[in-house]
Amino acid sequence: MSALRKKFGDDYQVVNTSSSGSGFNQPPPEKKRKRQRFVDKNGRCNVQHGNLGGETSRYLSDLFTTLVDLKWRWNLFIFILTYTVAWLFMASMWWCIAYIRGDLNRGHNDKYTRCVANVYNFPSAFLFFIETEATIGYGHRYITDKCPEGIILFLFQSILGSIVDAFLIGCMFIKMSQPKKRAETLMFSEHAAISMRDGKLTLMFRVGNLRNSHMVSAQIRCKLLKSRQTPEGEFLPLDQLELDVGFNTGADQLFLVSPLTICHVIDTKSPFYDLSQRSMQTEQFEIVVILEGIVETTGMTCQARTSYTEDEVLWGHRFYPVISLEEGFFKVDYSQFHATFEVSTPPYSVKEAEEALLLSSPLMAPSLCNSGEKNSSLDCLETLEDNDSTCKLPTKLQKMSGREGLPKKLLRMSSTTSEMTYSFGDLPMKLQRISSVPGVSDDKLGGKASKMSEPMSKSVADLPPKLQRMAGGGGGRMDGHLPPKLRKMNSDRFT
Repeated sequence: MSALRKKFGDDYQVVNTSSSGSGFNQPPPEKKRKRQRFVDKNGRCNVQHGNLGGETSRYLSDLFTTLVDLKWRWNLFIFILTYTVAWLFMASMWWCIAYIRGDLNRGHNDKYTRCVANVYNFPSAFLFFIETEATIGYGHRYITDKCPEGIILFLFQSILGSIVDAFLIGCMFIKMSQPKKRAETLMFSEHAAISMRDGKLTLMFRVGNLRNSHMVSAQIRCKLLKSRQTPEGEFLPLDQLELDVGFNTGADQLFLVSPLTICHVIDTKSPFYDLSQRSMQTEQFEIVVILEGIVETTGMTCQARTSYTEDEVLWGHRFYPVISLEEGFFKVDYSQFHATFEVSTPPYSVKEAEEALLLSSPLMAPSLCNSGEKNSSLDCLETLEDNDSTCKLPTKLQKMSGREGLPKKLLRMSSTTSEMTYSFGDLPMKLQRISSVPGVSDDKLGGKASKMSEPMSKSVADLPPKLQRMAGGGGGRMDGHLPPKLRKMNSDRFT
């Protein structure tokens, strides 16, 4: 028995074959239906505008842009048709003047002065117009001064010809100089990859420039197209969400000399916050990448686009390096531009990872303690108590009882008191319940509680003499060291 690995679109399946032939009787697996893309890989948008009604007249109001946007075959057809009609029309005008003046009937009379010399029929009138319009001037056919209507028609022909030349030649020049073809030498990787980078789950894709000329002020943007339904029940097809690729840090401004890997960090602000390897099999989305820059040689703005669907995002992959150092220069190997390799990546989403971290250490709540600092659980509990006690006071007393206004000695003393208070958490649960019952004295706790309270008395003995007097003298002596305003506040609070 041998295993053959066949590729059906983007899905790989293993087909087992045996000599019995049972495997050949099974119907082949169905190919995965190709999903309609909003933007093709070459950057073309699959959008058609229909049922415009009377709005089609807007295209004629901007006729120049309309002609430039047409395909090349229609541009060439309009170019040839316009010149042919204009030439035939002006040749007919010259023939009509010769016919009205009777120049056609006196073709071989040398004593008669014609309007245009040597114009006997329509072909000769057409040749005269071509010679005049193209400024060829063979000298055999020319206009005379005995024909004022011919002089007026000659002026009209010159003005009309200049307008037609400027319009059509300008249209063709803009069509040829468009920087769309410059985007053909801007490459995007065929797939995007998701893996860990700098300890964070990151979406990555690669861009490159095949030309030696640079893209000035190159900037990249990413849009996520995904249908969703609002809480009010409104369905939003192809809702556009922004993917941050370094806007705040300036990483979206590219120096595109060699291939670069563009990164989107998946965090709480990312639309992929709850995306996991399993959910990618059911999700439907499209990532549109837009690269803009100024072409160095022409100074025109160029835009290159591509997109990645959910089938083109590889979970747990990373791009191969393509830059190597040679003797005197750096070499880029574009044969490995699209290549990726598998790396160890957690299959769960960032949201699931954070929830698991909170369940493993519930006291490390980010809303109470700063995750960037190494705070203990005791500090978190102290913050909770301070918040509760402050919220119960009136507004004026909350301002007065803030910790910022207290002297440093009182702050140190209050921290020592809080340590003594929370040391009851080290007692057994039975002693804690007994100590929490009102009316139970410390003598009833027994020797075990007195032994546990010895470190508390020792901690007071370690204080300086002045603080020992303040901590051991009771509430009256402690109030004596407070400012008058705090003494009044303290007495009002306990009364």
